[in-house]
Amino acid sequence: MTTVKPRARRVARLPLFLFRALLALSILAGLMPAPAHAHDPEEGDHDHDPLPEILASAQFNQRLGEQVPLDLVFRDEAGQNVSLADLIGDKPVILTMNYYKCDSLCPLIMDGAATALKLVPFVMGQEFDMITVSINPDETPELAAEVKERLVERYEHDGAARNWHVLTGEKEMIDRLAEAVGFNYVWDEAGQQYAHPSGLMVLGPGGKVARYIYGMEFSPRDLRLALVEASDRQIASPVDHVLLFCYRYNPAVGKYSAIAFNTMRLGGAATILVLGLFLGTAIKRERKMTRLPGATG
Repeated sequence: MTTVKPRARRVARLPLFLFRALLALSILAGLMPAPAHAHDPEEGDHDHDPLPEILASAQFNQRLGEQVPLDLVFRDEAGQNVSLADLIGDKPVILTMNYYKCDSLCPLIMDGAATALKLVPFVMGQEFDMITVSINPDETPELAAEVKERLVERYEHDGAARNWHVLTGEKEMIDRLAEAVGFNYVWDEAGQQYAHPSGLMVLGPGGKVARYIYGMEFSPRDLRLALVEASDRQIASPVDHVLLFCYRYNPAVGKYSAIAFNTMRLGGAATILVLGLFLGTAIKRERKMTRLPGATG
């Protein structure tokens, strides 16, 4: 004769399951980044001296929606003349402006982009392209080729050799591009180097400025969401739609910040879903057990 545990003992398992489910949701919520805290200039900065005037002027001037001049002509790493119209088509483009003889900031920015892009679930050459332009008109295609070789090796994915364009050009062309995207740079005579902002720009199909991402080490999540939004969500997956529900671009800090209210709503919906699935399964199991021969209430 089949024996079945009393219903009271089966129902007693419910609090333990709920505890585990809520504990898991709490852990996941705790892993989500906190919203970025914008620095208040009125608070002052007692730990660092003010930036020198020359560095303070070398900042991004965001020009979201600005059209990049596609008639600008540069030289690729093979020494061939190419226009931006040749390189910017129907895919988003990540643009960096650096110089190749730099031994401090520029390698960190370029390597940081390559490292982060390895973790982005998009393929260079398929969902996006990459352009790096030297701001030093004296640099040569040979030097650009050396830099490209290092970047392709660091990126480690197919497509970079054909679709990461490392360019040099004349000062007029460099200045027109810098003006269009709000990239303010200046030559520091005393230090014998260029002062310029730290970060990159994401262009939409056709070459309109869509996003600025600040820093030297980039978040793969920020690059992913910037590319999705630059493509007008044409390359978005269901996961991307969820991420964009929880994160919003903050132009003040050049990053994506968590939306606390939407995150709470999503967590609440997940909790209801988990409880609903559990209760549905429990009810089905209960009904099945009561139909078994010899089942007792």
